[in-house]
Amino acid sequence: MMFNMLCMDLRRLFKTRSFYIILSVTAVLLIMVTVMVYAIADPETMDAMEEQGAEITESDRMMSEYIQNMSQLDLMHETLGSGFLLVITGIGMTLFVNGDFSNGFIKNICCIMPRRRDYVLSKIALAGIYSGIITVISVLLMLVSPVLLHMYPAPDSISQILQYVLWMWLPHWAFALMALALVLLTRNTTLGIILSLVAGSGLTVALVSALGRFLRWPPLEQVFLAAVVKGLYTPESGITPMRIILACTIVWAAVYGIGSLLAMEKRDI
Repeated sequence: MMFNMLCMDLRRLFKTRSFYIILSVTAVLLIMVTVMVYAIADPETMDAMEEQGAEITESDRMMSEYIQNMSQLDLMHETLGSGFLLVITGIGMTLFVNGDFSNGFIKNICCIMPRRRDYVLSKIALAGIYSGIITVISVLLMLVSPVLLHMYPAPDSISQILQYVLWMWLPHWAFALMALALVLLTRNTTLGIILSLVAGSGLTVALVSALGRFLRWPPLEQVFLAAVVKGLYTPESGITPMRIILACTIVWAAVYGIGSLLAMEKRDI
């Protein structure tokens, strides 16, 4: 039953306008970022801007040199590790799952109580596929778009890039489950979209970090998914310890998955 529901969800997903809007927004924003990075990294562009009266400081020159020395993974993570994909994934899942309530799909599928668990499990699998599509497409864009602009970052091995995709995908899957749990609990898109923007952008991490320092708490902000994604890759050490990513992903996925199941069992559809 769960597999059949997942197949139905995938068919509906690929026919949903919001899915292609999300992909288009992701592509356009990443290309725009790449163009901006190219403009900063190109010494001739910097000189032309200075000749036209723009104020170019020493820090701008240093930033340009830093970008020129980036590898593919450096450039990729500077863009994707900001939490941008968390926001996109959370909003996308919120819009798609909320459609089940607005169009009556869930009443047709879950009219019998035992099927509610299958429904939630199929949505957990769908969240993994959805976040995986967003992650893979974003990585491919960040590999191709610099080349189209004649930017050639130092290449990384295929194994390193695949490893990065895997460890980037897992926390985004867990974040998508947060949106799933919120939609099943609130039955509207507002809270899911707001929390995706706030949590994905790192605001909750900053607030918890500030509060923790004031109250002398342990560094709880490190287990937030936005912090995990941001600290996923550094040029010096490569991928951060995998145990941290796995632990955070499994814990948050369990919290959101169980929350979704309880929301379905305890509330009428």
